[in-house]
Amino acid sequence: MAAGKVDSDGRKSNRSESQNEHDPDQYEEEEPDFSDPDGFVDDVDDEELLPDLLRSKPKESDGIDSVVIVDNVPQVGPERLEKLKNVVSKIFSKFGKIKSDFYPVDENNVSKGYCFVEFTSPVHAQEAMKTADGYKLDKQHTFAVNLFSDFEKYSAVPDEIDPPEPRPYKDPGNLLYWLQNKECVDMYSCIFEGGEKTAIYSNTTEPTVVQERARWTETYVRWSPNGTYLATLHAKGIALWGGPEFSQIMRFSHPGVQLIDFSPCERYLVTFSPVQEPRDEGDAIIIWDIRTGLKKRGFMCENQSTWPIFKWNVDGKYFARMGTDQISVYETPSFGLLEKKSIKIQGVRDFTWSPTDNMIAYWTSEHKNSPARVVLIEIPSRKELCVRNLFNVADCKMHWQKAGDYLCVKVDRYFKAKKTEETDQIKYSGIHYNFELFRVREKLIPVDKVETKDQVMAFAWEPNGSRFAFIHSDSPKINVTVYKMKPDGKVDLLKTLEKRVANHLFWSPTGQFLVLAGLRSMNGVLEFIDTTDMTTMNQTEHFMATDVEWDPTGRYVVSAVSWWGHKVDNAYWIWSFQGNLLTKQPLERFCQLLWRPRPPTLLSEKKLKEIKKNVKKYSQQFDSEDSQKRKTASKELLEKRQQLLTEFEDYRQQKLEEYNRTRDIRIEMRDGVDTDDIDSHEENFEEETIEFLLKVEEIIVEE
Repeated sequence: MAAGKVDSDGRKSNRSESQNEHDPDQYEEEEPDFSDPDGFVDDVDDEELLPDLLRSKPKESDGIDSVVIVDNVPQVGPERLEKLKNVVSKIFSKFGKIKSDFYPVDENNVSKGYCFVEFTSPVHAQEAMKTADGYKLDKQHTFAVNLFSDFEKYSAVPDEIDPPEPRPYKDPGNLLYWLQNKECVDMYSCIFEGGEKTAIYSNTTEPTVVQERARWTETYVRWSPNGTYLATLHAKGIALWGGPEFSQIMRFSHPGVQLIDFSPCERYLVTFSPVQEPRDEGDAIIIWDIRTGLKKRGFMCENQSTWPIFKWNVDGKYFARMGTDQISVYETPSFGLLEKKSIKIQGVRDFTWSPTDNMIAYWTSEHKNSPARVVLIEIPSRKELCVRNLFNVADCKMHWQKAGDYLCVKVDRYFKAKKTEETDQIKYSGIHYNFELFRVREKLIPVDKVETKDQVMAFAWEPNGSRFAFIHSDSPKINVTVYKMKPDGKVDLLKTLEKRVANHLFWSPTGQFLVLAGLRSMNGVLEFIDTTDMTTMNQTEHFMATDVEWDPTGRYVVSAVSWWGHKVDNAYWIWSFQGNLLTKQPLERFCQLLWRPRPPTLLSEKKLKEIKKNVKKYSQQFDSEDSQKRKTASKELLEKRQQLLTEFEDYRQQKLEEYNRTRDIRIEMRDGVDTDDIDSHEENFEEETIEFLLKVEEIIVEE
């Protein structure tokens, strides 16, 4: 009997092997059937079968994002078309590498007045659209630049649009409530426990907690220029807090944000994130409207080495950034380029705004036979107000006095050695330092000069005055020198303080008082100086101090040891302006302290002079209030001590009663011996004397 056999499709066959071997037709009829059964649905798509191949499949939109359309291009014939292409290519090649361009022509081979420019990257196309839109080629032609992809986007806009629902108004409360404090007590923020906790304190006799929250920020906090808002940084963006309860006022989504900056008017917020995806590189820097929370404009970031990249004028009407051989000034609220063009400056190295006027100071490096220059220009007219030529310049640093009356440019100069006979080249044998002092308020802006051969370690203007101080070192000796600008055009040397331990100097916000600090490596040495007569009020130390901060009124100074800079002894100490230690506040892993800024006073100059004139009359009232506070504080302290003493006596009495209750139990446990009364049971104890050797002394007696 032949053995049964199962086919590949599962059916049993009783044919013998010999039948299959000698009957080829029969064998062919029994081949497996690979066709799908009726009703079969194939649920495997091409993406699963060929993912690598389909990933490289061209898309209809490929290349569109890298193309811009330029309108208002001159219409020229074939004989001038090549020249036109060269001009347009030169303009747009500044934004990135051009892949191709196309100029449509009519039946007469005359260009139609627009062209297509394709870049190698969409980022370059976006920058070209933002910057070149409105570029004035000549009197008759101003470019209008748009992304090619925008045409499709705008053509798909429906004719009827449902307006969005307005957000309900949320009252944040009085954002300036803290200025109504009758005692004018200032606030400050603290980050401690390694960043896990953030607190707001009121600077009373003993710091009072106003608000404390865990994980309020993920990195650091920052106050707005007038103290209205507290900004906290998070992985997803920025949050602003304010009002009596520090409720959230606004939040801004900018993933990976690391740096922020406020406009002086507190109307705009600038955020920077270095982790944007390639398609979002144009949003590495974003400017936001604080009141509405809306994004006003995004920018690329070509240089992350300096912050802030954008610098604001005094009232927030203009902001500017420096590029290669140019300074770009933008205006608000349009956020467009001022007059549609940048200020072309060959070799510009740095710039800064005047703190009180619409004026920019910048300096340029030497180029070939041209000297370095310091220039003051007016905005928006771009009129040059003053030009100062400098030679053999290594570097410059610009410092404005807070009132905008003076500008100091610290110049590092090479001084020449003789020419070498072999190469006939000038060699430089060292660096000298000098200060170029611009009297901005005087006619034609005269410039004074102060020189020093020592290395300058720090420089600072007196905020409300005409004095300036700098630390200079002739290793190993460190000196501090103070000068005063006189109205008669002279610069007087007030005094040089020799052999100081200092690497930072901090002026009081109101002027007159100066703190010299030897931070970090200099072990926190502090010296408090009254520059009226150049006397030292106090010289002290906060060991390993990393930071020094004046409060906005100039009454208090904080020295701190930050956990970010030093891992032990983290604390902050509060001093009076005379250098008297008022309080020590140790905090676990203390990180940062920032005083809450105050807005400019609303009092007129006349009213301020009147108050200063009658300060003795007001001081009597304040002395009386201070005396009452001290009495109140003493009374509160005595009451607190009395309460602690009462609590201790109650606890002691409670334990004495418990001791007496357990007396019989103790005697029973000790075999009837009352160890509490040793004198009455001396016979139960044996006295034992123990002697042991303390030391051996050998004394040699001479005969």
